[in-house]
This record gives sequence, C-alpha cells and structure tokens, in this order.
Amino acid sequence: MAHNMENYEETVKNFKIDVPVYYNFGFDVIDKWAEDRSKLALIWVDTDGDTHHKYTFYDLMKMSNKFANVLRAKGFKKGDKLYVMVPRIPDWYSVMLGCFKMGVIPMPAPKILQPKDIKYRIDAAEAKGAVVHIDGIEKFEGLELPSLQQKIVVGGKYEDWEDFDGLMSKASDKLSREEVEPTKSTDPLIIYFTSGTTKFPKMVMHEHSYALAHLITAKFWQDLTPKDLHWTLSDTGWGKAVWGKMFGQWIIGTTVLMHNAADKFDPEKHLYIMEKYGVTTFCAPPTAYRMLILQDLKKYDFSQLRHSISAGEPLNPDVIRIWREYTGTTIYDGYGQTETVNTIANFPCLRIKPGSMGKPTPGFHVDVVDDDGNPVPVGEVGHIAIKVKPEHPIGVFKGYYKNEEATKEAFRGDWYFTGDKAYKDEDGYFWFVGRADDVIKASGYRIGPFEVESALQSHPAVAESAVVGSPDKIRGTIVKAFIVLKPGFEPSDELVKDIQEHVKRETAPYKYPREVEFVKELPKTVSGKIRRVELRKMEEERKLKNNK
Repeated sequence: MAHNMENYEETVKNFKIDVPVYYNFGFDVIDKWAEDRSKLALIWVDTDGDTHHKYTFYDLMKMSNKFANVLRAKGFKKGDKLYVMVPRIPDWYSVMLGCFKMGVIPMPAPKILQPKDIKYRIDAAEAKGAVVHIDGIEKFEGLELPSLQQKIVVGGKYEDWEDFDGLMSKASDKLSREEVEPTKSTDPLIIYFTSGTTKFPKMVMHEHSYALAHLITAKFWQDLTPKDLHWTLSDTGWGKAVWGKMFGQWIIGTTVLMHNAADKFDPEKHLYIMEKYGVTTFCAPPTAYRMLILQDLKKYDFSQLRHSISAGEPLNPDVIRIWREYTGTTIYDGYGQTETVNTIANFPCLRIKPGSMGKPTPGFHVDVVDDDGNPVPVGEVGHIAIKVKPEHPIGVFKGYYKNEEATKEAFRGDWYFTGDKAYKDEDGYFWFVGRADDVIKASGYRIGPFEVESALQSHPAVAESAVVGSPDKIRGTIVKAFIVLKPGFEPSDELVKDIQEHVKRETAPYKYPREVEFVKELPKTVSGKIRRVELRKMEEERKLKNNK
C-alpha cells in the first residue's frame, strides 16, 4: 500500500505546518468532523473485551459541549487549571475536550499516584478544581489542598464531591465558539508532569499548537489514514494518551480504540481485542511487546494489522523479529518525550536497522551534540538535542512551568537538550545509549545500558532486564544486570554463567554483566519506563553497607 511518506529526504525538505493565530482542537477538529454526523471517532471496549460502545465525532461534540458548560457554570475561566484523574472511559474525553474548548488547562494524572503525589501536583500548579474517578477518591481524604475550589467525582457519589453524571445531565449540549474566550495557538493547553526518574516531577506546559503538531506523530510514524482503526496502549494519565488516542489521530480522521484495561496487563486479552475489532495500526511500549511475544501468537488472526509501532524505551531486535514472524508487521520504533511530539522514528519508507531509533521526523532538526551544543563526529556518543533557534519548532515545549532552573538546564544556546544520549552512524541513523545519568563508566569504558539489555533480551530465559553501574572496590564500577526470568526458568549459578557468556558473544566482551541478580519485577515509573536510578541507589547503599 502507499504510505504517507514515500521519500524521506523530499518530505523533510518540503514539510511545514502553518500555525494559525487562533487554534482550538475542540472546535477546529472535533466540531469540524461532527458536521458529518455518522463519522466514527471512537470504539470504547470495556474490561471484559466484549462490551463496547461506538462514538461519532458528533457524540464527542455534544459530550464536550456539556462539560464545557459545566465548567462555565462553576466559574472556570480560560487559564484555570483542572486536575484530571479519570481512567480509560469515555468520560475522560468529555472532560479533556470540554477543557480545551474553554481554554481551561487539564492536568491528566494516572490513578496509581499516591496521596503525596496528588498533593504535590495540585499545589504546584495551583489547580482550581479536580475531576476524579470514584476508584481513586479515597486518596484525597485528609489532604489539605488550599487552591481547590471545585471537586467533581466520576462513576459514583461521594461525600462533599459533586456528581459528574448529575452535572452533565443538566448541562446543555450546545456551545458556540463565540460564547467562550478564544484560544490563541500560543495559549497554554495542557500540563503534564514528567516521569520524575530522578527528582520531583517537573511541569511540562504545552500550547494549543501542540495538538496540531501531533499531526507529525500520526501522519509519518503512525502512518495513519481516515480508514484506520488505531490502538495505542496507554493510561489516560500519561502523555502517550494524547499522542495515540486523540490529537493526531482525530486531525487525520482516524478511528481510535480505547480499552478500559484492568490494572494488571493481560496479554491474551489484548491480542483477542486486536483480532475481534480489526485493529489496523497498533502502538505499545516495549514492556507490552515483550509480554505479547511470550503468548501463542499463531492462535490469532492478524490479517487486519498493517502497521506496528513502539515508544517509551528502545526495542530489542529479538522482540522485533518474533513479532514480525507472527504478525507480518515490523515494529517501527519512535522517540519523543513528554516535552515534545514524535521527533525521531523509523518510517516505512526507510530501511530498518534493528535496534536503531531511526532518523529525525520531518519538521525537526535533531542532532547529537557535546555539552556546548557542537555536533559530535559520527559514532561518538553525545546529547540528543533539538534545534530551537532561530525558529522554535511546533510541538516542542517552551520551558518547565514555574521552574526557571530546569528550563535553563534544558535550553542551552540554539538547542533543547533532551537529557538522553545517543550516537549517529554514517547513514544518519540515531542509536540510543541511555538517559544521560544512566550511562555506565566501567574500567575506562562508557557503556550504554540499552546495548547490554538488548544482548540479554535475546537470551531464551530473559523476559525483562535492567542494567546499571554497581560500585566495585577494584574496578570502580562494574556492569550489573537485574533480570526477570520467563516462565519455566529458575535462577541458578549455571544460568548466570550461561547468560554472561551469551552477552559476551552478542556484544563486546567488556560489556558483559559481572553481576547478575534475578528479581520478580523491575521498578518502573508511572509511564512504564524502568527506574534504573532506583536500582543504582539500591546498589550503592548495599555496597556501602557491606564495606563497613
């Protein structure tokens, strides 16, 4: 089939998005598609995988108008902030789209946050209101939240919280653009909190043009058309939700699938849903793919599936090989952050180099630079950086909200420093090395955890792994691997030796893990990224204690 990008160089040279002075995703996209009352926007699938409801853009227009009118009645104005902790149910769309239309700034949050996390977020942003699902409401008990004036509960009734369904049933589903304060493309749209792998999460504030910039994500990397049914696995509290369940997809007119997944990932249920509803394009984090390939894939019909993608952390080549063998689709790895849209990716028109991040996305000048912002030679490790001067590209945030120090650290000279490290090969492909603070310096070598994890991943016993530097009396630092085993394998000294030998064969011998520890699970951020910082800290404390 024809793809949205047939010639990479040509597209990069000519691509540009014209950003209007005034832009509002709710009015300009949802309401525009709603003119065709039959156009399908969303297939919502409940936890069981069978119960489902379909929503047209016309339905979404009415739902979002109702919530915008609820906000108006409650005295919300453009620029006010609303904490949103609603799971994968259609009410989330009512809330988010209603906020956009009003110019109210939603702060999506996952339900796994603890009370201290919730308080930190609401206080830091000075949120005026909160919309919270009944399942997470008890976490608010006893919290002092001085900025909070309005509290709305979704999915039930609770003490002094107002009932979402009751408010929505009384609200009008009519709303014209003239009734609300207009939003400029440079006005604040949304606040996300970064994963916080090292410190307190920072507030990433995006402008209304950010929604428009996700056209880049959906068109090139996700390769979407209006005929597709796209499914991105993501909690509604993560930035990935708007990457894959809303902005770019609906600008293009693609139908989105949302699954109200249970708390524990069920790989068989996900494969069943893909087959039952005929998903054509699929995006999942590496953790999910690693679990999916452990299932009996030959039981499922993947004939509808035409395009698979992954993001979050780089994918190991072995996972890509197995997925392609059974589904017929190559997994196209992509890179971006809470702070950006998709900025580096593998595209259908380019040759895949297994394990590579791919090349910069049209619309962005991305390079590997040294500490001073000078591009480094081919093969040399440096910072992944995005050029933001003389012209700031659409889709890259302008700075951390209320945090000048972090903003200065990230924006240096002409560049936005992502905090990730990589190198480029002679063909211009990027190769991920790790978070800047994850790189291991051992025996004079600089070792990226990802290359060791890739080698580990190709061992038949390894389900998941994380590699960190561990303090060592003789060498200063050694490579240590934390490994989750696949079902049917038991920890043993023989297995440790076998895994170590395997890594020596798969990559440079000096990179092999001198220590291996088998664990039941790995610590992860709320968005599913491995918290190597936690493992490093644990190792440092353990070694310190042993040396006393």
